[in-house]
Amino acid sequence: MPPTPVPSEPRTPPSRTPPPRASLPRALLRSPFVHVLVAILLGIAVGALWPGSADSLKLISDGFLRLIKMVISPLVFCVVVLGIAKAGDLKSVGRIGVKALIWFEVVTTLALLLGLVIGNVFQPGAGFAGGHPHLDESAVEATTGGAELPGVSGFLLGVIPVSAVSAFAENQLLQVLLLAVLVGAAILHVGRQRAPLVLNLIDQTGEVIFKLVGYVMKLAPLAAFGSAAYLIGQYGLSALSSYGKLLAACYGAALLFIIGLGVLLRVFTGLSLWRFLVYTRSEFSLAVATASSESVMPRMMEKLRGAGCAPAPTGLVLPTGYSFNLDGASIYLSLATLFMAQAVGVDLSLGQQLTVVLVLMLTSKGMAGIPGSAFLALSATVAALDVVPAGAVALLLAADRLMDTMRVVTNLLGNCVATFVVARWEGMLDLEAARTALTTGKPVAEVPDQMPDQVPNKVPDTAPEPPHEAAPAKLVGPARP
Repeated sequence: MPPTPVPSEPRTPPSRTPPPRASLPRALLRSPFVHVLVAILLGIAVGALWPGSADSLKLISDGFLRLIKMVISPLVFCVVVLGIAKAGDLKSVGRIGVKALIWFEVVTTLALLLGLVIGNVFQPGAGFAGGHPHLDESAVEATTGGAELPGVSGFLLGVIPVSAVSAFAENQLLQVLLLAVLVGAAILHVGRQRAPLVLNLIDQTGEVIFKLVGYVMKLAPLAAFGSAAYLIGQYGLSALSSYGKLLAACYGAALLFIIGLGVLLRVFTGLSLWRFLVYTRSEFSLAVATASSESVMPRMMEKLRGAGCAPAPTGLVLPTGYSFNLDGASIYLSLATLFMAQAVGVDLSLGQQLTVVLVLMLTSKGMAGIPGSAFLALSATVAALDVVPAGAVALLLAADRLMDTMRVVTNLLGNCVATFVVARWEGMLDLEAARTALTTGKPVAEVPDQMPDQVPNKVPDTAPEPPHEAAPAKLVGPARP
């Protein structure tokens, strides 16, 4: 009989001493969040002490926003094309788009209704200016520059670019998205094996653009400083008192809505909204400082991909949400409409308030990228009601800028939650990668292009033993097919 083999002792990997952690002061000095926060505080101080010179500092913020907008269109194009081409199934891409639009419509409608409820409960416009507010319709005309919101047909035609070049030259995000979807679908039909050079070119271009975004983000503290100094120097801290009730109502409604987003994120994905806010604190602080969610779109796409979202839902849902999922703007618009009516002594009936919701459901979808779009949407709502003076919109001119923080944070957070939910809905969310990123605060490697329908990283109980020693498990999930 052959001798019975003696089982060998299992080999244990050599222990590695973890690198020493950086001291707390050094870690704070290196933190982008701390850099932006300090820049905001310095900007507030400069704006309060030297309001006359703070106006010129807005040039810094405007220059930074232009640098970011310069790379948004090509970056979105590359991410969407690669996400579709590597997904391997055009039907899944169509499902992502349909589910995203359904989610957007439901959530923005809830935001509009929440604004109406808060407005009816707290009555922010009651007793404004002693019941005799000054109405200046010409001021609204000067702010909007005579622009108009596109109708349904104009909006749909506006999605189609006149040429491929004009979509990028005019930085029309929806047109770039449409072009990217068509290019990705064409590559899918031609076959990835027959167009390797095109895919490699787009892939490498995307990597270069992400690196370029990293360079531009080094200037984020300067942009935050300039924007904060301009805001305080231009409007001052005294403006907060005149519209205190409206500000309290809007920010309170936004807080309730964000809590609701946290519940939805937990129910659909099991992830924590608070941990996500900590994970993306640098991006949110910059968005607040610059009053623009576009300033962090490239970095937010990178953070979402590093938190387990596959490229296809990240590239499709997040940019589309910038036009279709304006949750913070929806809260503000419905509340502002009630504020105007209450300020001029008009009591809106339930039917008229439902008309407000229906009108804003249409007008809010065409707001992105149009100067003074909030005033245009409010003007269209007032015209539809035909019971509130058109000049009442001018009452919100002084308060509009003070709502930017609420709108930016709520809009951006709503789009990020939508990306997680739709990715999970399509089986394109690596939960292990998401939990790791949100727990450690650092993005992990990009998730695979194709995700299984089942929960990632779930190993069957009957899995056969490997014939050799298994390699250490990765955090990202299943290997590429």
